[in-house]
Amino acid sequence: MHLYNLTLQRATAISIAVHGNFAGTKQQEIALAKGKVLELVRPDPTTGKVISLLSVDIFGVIRSMIAFRLTGGSKDYLIIGSDSGRIVILEYIPSKNCFDKVHQETFGKSGCRRIVPGQYLAIDPKGRAVMIGAVEKQKLVYILNRDAAARLTISSPLEAHKSNTFVYHIVGVDVGFENPIFACLEMDYEDVDSEISETQTQQQLTFYELDLGLNHVVRKYSEVLEEHGNFLISVPGGNDGPSGVLICSENYITYKNFGDQPDIRCPIPRRRGDLDDPDRGMIFVCSASHKTKSMFFFLAQSEQGDIFKINLEVDDDIVTAIKIKYFDTVPVATSLCVLRTGFLFVAAEFGNHYLYQIVHLGDNDNEPEFSSSMPLDEAETFYFTPRSLKNLFLVDEIESLSPIMHCQIADVANEETPQLLMACGRGPRSTFRLLRHGLEVSEMAVSELPANPNAVWTVKKRSEDKFDSYIVVSFANATLVLSIGETVEEITDSGFLGSTQTINCAQIGDDALIQVYPDGIRHIRADKRVNEWRAPGRKQIVRCAINSRQVVIALSGGEIVYFEMDITGQLNEYTERKDMKSEVICMTLGDVPPGEQRCRFLAIGLADISVRIISLDPLECLKPLTFQVLPARAESLSIVQMMKSDDKSKGKLYLNVGLQNGVHLRTVLDENTGSLSDPQTRYLGSRPIKLFQVCMQGKESLLALSSRTWLCYYYQNRFHLTPLSYEPLEYASGFSSEQCPEGIVAVSQNTLRILALENLGNVFNQQLVELEYTPRKFCIHPETYYVVMIETDHNAFTPARKIQQKQLIAQKIIDSAPDDERQQASEMAAAYLNENLPENIFGAPKPGLDSWASLIRVFNPINGQTLHKIFLDQDEAAFSICGCRFTNDPTSYYVLVGIAKRLRLIDRQHSGCEIHTYKFESNLEQLTLVHKTPVEDVPRAMASFQGKVIIAVGKLLRIYDLGKKKLLKKCENKSIQNFIVTINCKGNRIIAGDVQESYYFIRYKRSENQLIVFADDVFPRWVTCTCILDYDTIAGADKFGNISIIRLAPDVNDEIDDDPTGLKSLWDRGWLGGASQKADAICNFHVGDQILSLNRATLIPGFSESLVYTTISGAIGVLVPFTSHEQLDFFQHLEMHMRSENAPLCGRDHLAYRSFYFPVKNVIDGDLCEQFNSLDLTKQKNIADELYLAPVEVSKKLEDMRTQYAF
Repeated sequence: MHLYNLTLQRATAISIAVHGNFAGTKQQEIALAKGKVLELVRPDPTTGKVISLLSVDIFGVIRSMIAFRLTGGSKDYLIIGSDSGRIVILEYIPSKNCFDKVHQETFGKSGCRRIVPGQYLAIDPKGRAVMIGAVEKQKLVYILNRDAAARLTISSPLEAHKSNTFVYHIVGVDVGFENPIFACLEMDYEDVDSEISETQTQQQLTFYELDLGLNHVVRKYSEVLEEHGNFLISVPGGNDGPSGVLICSENYITYKNFGDQPDIRCPIPRRRGDLDDPDRGMIFVCSASHKTKSMFFFLAQSEQGDIFKINLEVDDDIVTAIKIKYFDTVPVATSLCVLRTGFLFVAAEFGNHYLYQIVHLGDNDNEPEFSSSMPLDEAETFYFTPRSLKNLFLVDEIESLSPIMHCQIADVANEETPQLLMACGRGPRSTFRLLRHGLEVSEMAVSELPANPNAVWTVKKRSEDKFDSYIVVSFANATLVLSIGETVEEITDSGFLGSTQTINCAQIGDDALIQVYPDGIRHIRADKRVNEWRAPGRKQIVRCAINSRQVVIALSGGEIVYFEMDITGQLNEYTERKDMKSEVICMTLGDVPPGEQRCRFLAIGLADISVRIISLDPLECLKPLTFQVLPARAESLSIVQMMKSDDKSKGKLYLNVGLQNGVHLRTVLDENTGSLSDPQTRYLGSRPIKLFQVCMQGKESLLALSSRTWLCYYYQNRFHLTPLSYEPLEYASGFSSEQCPEGIVAVSQNTLRILALENLGNVFNQQLVELEYTPRKFCIHPETYYVVMIETDHNAFTPARKIQQKQLIAQKIIDSAPDDERQQASEMAAAYLNENLPENIFGAPKPGLDSWASLIRVFNPINGQTLHKIFLDQDEAAFSICGCRFTNDPTSYYVLVGIAKRLRLIDRQHSGCEIHTYKFESNLEQLTLVHKTPVEDVPRAMASFQGKVIIAVGKLLRIYDLGKKKLLKKCENKSIQNFIVTINCKGNRIIAGDVQESYYFIRYKRSENQLIVFADDVFPRWVTCTCILDYDTIAGADKFGNISIIRLAPDVNDEIDDDPTGLKSLWDRGWLGGASQKADAICNFHVGDQILSLNRATLIPGFSESLVYTTISGAIGVLVPFTSHEQLDFFQHLEMHMRSENAPLCGRDHLAYRSFYFPVKNVIDGDLCEQFNSLDLTKQKNIADELYLAPVEVSKKLEDMRTQYAF
């Protein structure tokens, strides 16, 4: 078996976000590290939408990332510390839309190791040096400079190592133009290692100075810290501020600097009336700095999501006080970025990411400001009251699936195409998401029309106008003209003829309009003068093609008449006419290329099932150039220039043909000869296809209307042909207005609709159901398709316990008040009890370890309606769920839930475990508890098995049957080593996945009622999920990000009767500490992300099956089998050439990365192969020549491989 790996949706979890002027323009971009993906996004300052510019796989782990700018430069570079053992400096090239590797310096071994630098990066604020540090011991400093040609140079590394030292954080201290200084949070453990010591090791703040004159690094100063710090914030220095660092530690923030500066310490404010464990410390988790010429401030976020604005009070370069003030509350972030345009980007730890506009700086509100100079007793702190957003305004939300806890694929909506059902998120921000293949459509406006229209267009008044002026709607015997402004209104003075249907209309020349109707052409000048051209005799105009300077019409009978505009703006008819000898079905003109007078080609689809390219060149006007027979009659044609970049000279001309049998045909149209080549087809729907040219993200795109609407567009170096998640449309046109710069106006039956597509590049659109706790697992009712989900959170309260705790605090408020203030205290207590802050924003209270909250939810996945909710008692945690029918009661559907009480995670101690058996009521919407069955250990996995249920109780594997008062134990196996986490069944075979000892293949012997392990795996895999591929083959994933396909050899024996001794000794010998027979790993592949679900499914109806995986970072990928040796041979060679020609961006070896834990075996990396399309043309040609193909043929094979199984 050989497989091909494809990523359908890249990871959405952001580990690091840094901002800067990477393009060298005034606009700022944000670079996002998403595991092995590097993405560059730009918030649009006018619309506030976050636009993805570039996303690239680096085939390595991005451990750290920082932006820097050389002194006096106008462009920021990106430094990346990864698992490659190399420091890499990248520059963004806007013209090519790619990252260019400026420098790559090797300093250590590859992999994420303790003593190899790469975990921490710190830059000197003036851009003169960078320090890269390891978790332990090693730190290197590189000097950055320019050469004579103003190119960036990097020095040899200077060592700043210190043995027996852990590093917690590194930051560059702003000292102006003095020698660069780096501050490190360190801990020296030498004394602890050498002798048994009672004293606890303390953290130190160490300053390292880079002496630019002597070219070496010295350890300048070190100081022991009182509190344990977790990160540092650099304070502006030189002429901008006092310099120094802020140390964020547990419960405190401290300012430190050299010289006469005393330490300034300020407690971190806490929420008033908080339900959290009172002994739990409070820390800041991330921060952002903002500096202007006149001031600077810091925004720091606590682990509850509260953002505080921090200011320093400075007197003659000496800091006298830290001022801290509650700013707003947003979801807990991994990174915050404050942009110059006033945006705050929040890269959330889990769930969706957000872009906020800072509307106030919080200086003039009545929020109390706390200062380090305020008198406080030791261990006392300040208190504030959280509130809804006041200083921030939500502008954009970026969808994120991270973390995908569980996924199943099923057609629950009866749409023929399966949907992906996903349990996503953590805590109160969790969601259930129903994913459909298609682009999300925003409906801007819908209005009814007096009758069913047959066409719609948008036209501008002048060619230089940015936005459209009119919407023209054609009916069977009338034309309606609507003016676009603040509102859309009907007008009658446009010059259009309203008493007839319109075949086509457009803006032509500089400021004229043209209307083509069955009896003639109406040329409307800017001064409302109208020139008419009448169709000859009894003939009528049946088809028309228009661009900005040319008009071509087809008369009934197949005669072609050509008009071209001269320099005075007059339309002139070409003297000759062309008889096509067949009825014209459709025709199209391309856009006039920049700097030219005309488009040289006319494409015509004829009734004789052919398409012809006709020359419009003055020397050979109306001369046929190319003839192409089609598989079916053409319904519509479109010539579109699609390009990788905004430079039109680099685009290719494509002729798109929409056929009447629902097939879309795309061919390359040669710009010199007009010949057609490289045809590609795709079935889009059951209706004939109508094609319309629209503009998306400033580039030409194509809208195809069939039984489903599709958009064909170029996005980040790849063609995308994606359906819209919207009802079928009948006619469409591009639409541009101030409110909707890139939209679509369309008609469907008797309605006019204005639509917008915002998330280009997304493969799926989502439908959400908000949840209360972290979703763990779910099962689907086989008849109603209702979803039964278990949600469980550690360190959480149930709603009942939460109310109790609030009542206790309210009573304390009343009891602690003096008698004369009792009335006021009662009012405060009542207000506190009524206060109900949404937990998905403000977070849920954390009562402490071993506290659990769980619920079982039944809901309809289509409309999101919750049908039934069962809250479990406080400290009961649900870990597994299974739906099944028992032989004893085959008519009823049961749901079993495995529960542990007061489970301690570190050693799995608990105060009792149970299996709850629920039964669906007759309405199939409610669950009724049948009974509870006590078990000895945590029931982590269960599965339906031959009319019974098989349950993993810790490391025991048991078969249970339904009893009247509890489940009845029928059979047990004790030979699995640690803890069973997955169970899969097929026939009489059961595959059990152990938490760290891979898979056990078990045979159920019905006659003897025994479970016998007959084979196992040779590698210790830390199993997370499993999927059965066939009777002998399973696919499994482990917690280190590997996928393995494991198969039993043909000679493996699971028949107990074959044992001649009758003593079953073959299974009891325990060779190699396990079963006597071993399974073989036939495929190994490192995905680079923890995989939590595997499904074998057909994603496109009628196409082949694939293995779909989802990861904790929100990525969705597929592994698809090769169908021929030729196909496999081609992709093996392409992958080999790509490895040598296109080394990963951050210096990691691709083969080594995909073989991180096990050597990659029998899996081709499609993500690497697809980077072929983003290579420059020279490299593409070199690789294609080695494969004896043309570059377009290689691209076609890549596209076919993707569309054959997925999208």
